[in-house]
Amino acid sequence: MFSVAPGHVQAWGKEGHYSTCKIAEPLLSEKTVKAVNAILPKYAQNDLASLCSWPDQMRFRYHWANPLHFIDTPDGKCGYDYSRDCHNENGEKGMCLEGAINNYTSQLSTYGHKSHGNQHNLTEALLFLSHFMGDIHQPLHVGFSSDRGGNSIELHWYRRKSNLHHVWDVAILETSMKDFYNNDLEVLIQDVQKNITDLWSTDVSAWQECNTDDLACPKSYADESIILACKWAYKDAEQDSVLE
Repeated sequence: MFSVAPGHVQAWGKEGHYSTCKIAEPLLSEKTVKAVNAILPKYAQNDLASLCSWPDQMRFRYHWANPLHFIDTPDGKCGYDYSRDCHNENGEKGMCLEGAINNYTSQLSTYGHKSHGNQHNLTEALLFLSHFMGDIHQPLHVGFSSDRGGNSIELHWYRRKSNLHHVWDVAILETSMKDFYNNDLEVLIQDVQKNITDLWSTDVSAWQECNTDDLACPKSYADESIILACKWAYKDAEQDSVLE
């Protein structure tokens, strides 16, 4: 219906999660928008994007949710397998990004039913799902185990010391805002939304469909992200290298 553990820092940044949710909002159906607005806390004033970073802000209180922000895959495999890769450090199955998206999608699908539970749980489910949908589309959140999704690959982004994961979470977006959008995030968002209605219009229907009967498509997103991580994120990204 609705569509950080030690060593794994928060996903994207506040601007990145705000952007992904803001870009997605116009793609929601009228029925879904009404449900989202009903589930959001009143102080959000019907602005889902304003709360899409909430799970990162809660990561120290909700330690159990830390593994849900990412998926670790075997080095160099460039492929994701749920039965092999979706677990926490204790081996508990389903405790990964794909498992989280499936879980919170299932919870939200009960909205409007007598069994849906209390408002607080559905609100948290909505915020977790919105956040994790951003996470799973950042390629290094489906990265290699040994470098923790690029967190341990220390390098320079231009002249600034950083690590590979942070570059993809924050630095690329910041640099794009500075170089092309006069540091105006709203203009960047509008540009992406324009491309969705123009250049990418034929792709939208594919984004909204699953290859399975599942309510959500996190397996497809995870498959795509690890391929992109291998093709682009890890390319030329070695210890002490310089990326531009």
